[in-house]
Amino acid sequence: MATEKKKPESFAKRQALRDIELAVQKKWQESKVFEEDAPEANSAEADQEKYFVTFPYPYMNGRLHLGHTFCISKAEFAVGYQRLKGKKCLFPFGFHCTGMPIPACADKLKREMERFGYPPNFPVEANVVEEKPAKGSSEAEKKMADPTKFTKKPKSKVMAKTGGVKYQWQIMKSLGLEDEEIKDFAAARHWLKYFPPKAREDLTGFGAKVDWRRSFITTDVNQYYDSFVRWQFLHLRERGKLDFGDRYTIFSPMDGQPCMDHDRASGEGVGGQEYTMIKLAVQTPYPQKLAFANGKSLFLVAATLRAETMYGQTNCWLHPDISYIAFETVDGE
Repeated sequence: MATEKKKPESFAKRQALRDIELAVQKKWQESKVFEEDAPEANSAEADQEKYFVTFPYPYMNGRLHLGHTFCISKAEFAVGYQRLKGKKCLFPFGFHCTGMPIPACADKLKREMERFGYPPNFPVEANVVEEKPAKGSSEAEKKMADPTKFTKKPKSKVMAKTGGVKYQWQIMKSLGLEDEEIKDFAAARHWLKYFPPKAREDLTGFGAKVDWRRSFITTDVNQYYDSFVRWQFLHLRERGKLDFGDRYTIFSPMDGQPCMDHDRASGEGVGGQEYTMIKLAVQTPYPQKLAFANGKSLFLVAATLRAETMYGQTNCWLHPDISYIAFETVDGE
């Protein structure tokens, strides 16, 4: 039985709408419709109702994605609606470049070029075959069989961000960058020059009603914004709202500074862990290796999360492949 050949799908209507959109956006740019200046004092404009909207600065270690679009749309639609109501509306936009994620990514690219050459020739990873349960046995598969149920395969945060690729160079390739372009990202400041303009292009294409004269990046590359942040901290300090103190934190020996959750290239979500330390007295005479402690109390210190189980302890094991250190406490032990 002969089948009728399917006609090619036409995108004429969609393209017509797109042409209208581009024409209107061009008109917006030429007339600078979204640029708002402070009105003159005692003028009619000064009495006009005002509306201000802003958006948490997106981090510039990559392109904007659908999650940004979803969130920005709330600010975008709100400012558009208030403009239609006759208010003077201002929508500035900042780009977040502060912190360790960008330097961490740049350092990873450096190490990958040092280790695998340029362009990097990465080793072929062995495919890991996971044992799968019998088809139809899991609850998720049963739900998948029901078209009225929606199931989503769980993904780790790292997998969601990287798409499963292992190396930073591969992540950059997935953004559509060529090898010749990627090598420049080994310098942390190149990220600040490349991604903010790309974000602005995307937002302009989205039709965001932003006054781009009031766009900026963070970090001391932008001395004006850096001075603004310093001013805030100095004033808060003068008013007794800030103080110095001690607290436990994750520390990066490589960078010589605390390393917050989103500053890490790996280990996101890892926090401090409180242990109970158990002092196990070493009996004299000490062996030759511990002769330096003669005349002092010497303890092996074990860490445990279950201190109540120590009553049943019968022995203590030392790992043959671990290097142990000895240090003296303020009590001379």
